[in-house]
Amino acid sequence: MRRCAAALLGQRARRRWLHLIVGGALFMPFWMVGTVVVGMLLGEGGLFTGSLGLQFGAYAVGLPLVAVAALFPLARPMSVATARALCGLPADTLADGPARGREAKARTAGWLTLHLGAGALISGASLALPPFAVSVLALPFSPALRESELGRLWGLDRPWWTWAAVPAGLLMLLALAAVAAATGALLARQAPRLLGPSPADRLAAAERRAAEAESRNRLARELHDSVGHALSAVTLQAGAARRVLDGGQGADLEFVREALTAIEETTRRTVGELDWVLGLLRRGDRSEEGPGPGPGLDALEALVRGAGPKVALTVSGDLAPVPEALSREAYRIVQEGLTNAARHAGGEPVTVRLDAGTEKVEITMENPLPARPPVVRPNGGHGLRGIAERARLLGGTAEAGPADGVWRLVVGIPR
Repeated sequence: MRRCAAALLGQRARRRWLHLIVGGALFMPFWMVGTVVVGMLLGEGGLFTGSLGLQFGAYAVGLPLVAVAALFPLARPMSVATARALCGLPADTLADGPARGREAKARTAGWLTLHLGAGALISGASLALPPFAVSVLALPFSPALRESELGRLWGLDRPWWTWAAVPAGLLMLLALAAVAAATGALLARQAPRLLGPSPADRLAAAERRAAEAESRNRLARELHDSVGHALSAVTLQAGAARRVLDGGQGADLEFVREALTAIEETTRRTVGELDWVLGLLRRGDRSEEGPGPGPGLDALEALVRGAGPKVALTVSGDLAPVPEALSREAYRIVQEGLTNAARHAGGEPVTVRLDAGTEKVEITMENPLPARPPVVRPNGGHGLRGIAERARLLGGTAEAGPADGVWRLVVGIPR
């Protein structure tokens, strides 16, 4: 386990070192612009042949340019993607998308300046120090190196000092690795603070999650109401037809024919409704058009007819001017009410009254309470909740409960 942990730490350190080298590579254009500016002021030329003052002056000029470049929208997504991939940070600690607001832009500028500035120093050291350290390591073993400028600089006039070059070269390499690891760890600690979500980002993420949850809830309601109603209606009609056929030669074949016809109409209508619900799932593809409007109050008679002969419908008022959204939700409410009655009322007659008034649409559904208590399914209870949600989304109300020996559902939705 210790060996695995050490290997994991080593891999993380190497990736963070690579992250710093990427920052150094990104800093190169800014450093080159700084070299031109400082070279003109100092009267020096050449990108790599200038004095040490030119190099660090170009570095100082390049850092403000990096902070300005961080104000572009692409800066934070690029920085976040690189930090997630190479710093080993959890995805939820960093923000997604461009920076919004002055504070988020300032923090992004601070991060990019820190990343590219530290990366430039570590990258320069990574390019220059290893060859120098290897040359120092080889001093005791190479006559040519001992006679070179490096040998004279090292001071080979003292023989015992010659062999000190070996540990000195090793220490240089170890120091470079330690500094790179410490700098990478520093960047990893600062990334959540500088690239983390701002209050505006958290609010946008919460709104996005709420919209996604509402979309999932809507699809769940549509599937529950359309497919659930169809299965309940088909089960009820098929059970009634089977009981009639079990009566033998005196069976009412006309009733069986009507039940089979209701099953056929219900399944055919449900296939169309299922296509409409699946169209909602495909709406995320921009190359496809959204699905047309779902079933509304104009299909209410067919819905009631498919529910069986014990369902009576009374409609008052003009349904034509009812808005499309209200018509669709009212249809779903009646559909779910019939499903609940079929599941819990044990085949009792159901009365549906729809009043399309000028100010609101009122739906009243009643059925006698069954003699036996209804069987409660373990995962049931979603029907009345879905009806209440549909009514609430349109600014209406829904009340349901037993009264005077009947179960009554009253839904009022303003127009």
